[in-house]
Amino acid sequence: MKVWVSVDGKATLSDAEQARLSVFDHGLTVGDGVFETVKAVDGRPFALTRHLRRLHRSATGLGLAAPDLDAIADGVAEVLGAGPRSPLARVRITVTGGVSPLGSERGDAAPTMVVAASPMRAWADTGDVAVVPWPRNERGALTGLKTTSYGENVRALQHARAHGASEAIFGNTVGNLCEGTGSNVFCVIGGRLVTPPLSAGPLDGITRALVLEWVGGEEQDVPLGALAEAEEAFLTSTTRDVQPIRAVDGHVLPAAPGPFTRRAMEIFAERGATDLDP
Repeated sequence: MKVWVSVDGKATLSDAEQARLSVFDHGLTVGDGVFETVKAVDGRPFALTRHLRRLHRSATGLGLAAPDLDAIADGVAEVLGAGPRSPLARVRITVTGGVSPLGSERGDAAPTMVVAASPMRAWADTGDVAVVPWPRNERGALTGLKTTSYGENVRALQHARAHGASEAIFGNTVGNLCEGTGSNVFCVIGGRLVTPPLSAGPLDGITRALVLEWVGGEEQDVPLGALAEAEEAFLTSTTRDVQPIRAVDGHVLPAAPGPFTRRAMEIFAERGATDLDP
């Protein structure tokens, strides 16, 4: 598999085994970076324009220099065109603060940019989730930014796996539903499809936005405990698309998929197949 790397403004495409970054890269030493995960279908990226726009928002929100989106798009094309074509692949785009002193302060080096890809397997037809005991801070400095500071998510996912679930669910500091470690959450309450608003702290997910545009639904604060009592619920993410939630903390929901979820799955599959860059 090939990897595209840009260091100090010089881009190269090389074998994964030969790709190298400095041990002083700020993305490695302090997690100072942002990233995007893009789904590729038969060698073609899905919703790349939206992902690159969010990458720009995350980078500038973190105080990084605005990344060269055209160069990154070229890197995505090079990586996907260089390796054996996979029916389904995960493309990871990462931008970091570049080589910096050991500590939190950035140096004056150009950002490091990396594009890598690997084959991806489809998710299970349904998923179980576990609510974790640690809240998301909806008012934090990194709220709404897709950064490489993912230690909290790693720990939460470990907790979920220990409890027999495939995804962890966070509430926020006021006790409302927020998001998963790598997903947004929709649920049906009182016959209405709802998802937490961005003010509740979740990432502005690409798939979340497309579901709201294509399928509908309302943004509404949802008490965290209401998820387990929902009539149906589903996760959205770049790699999942729309995945029904079967159970919450072992409590099995009435339907997986229910009618709202099934409609969302069908519409997303149909629209996504006809427009790869919506």
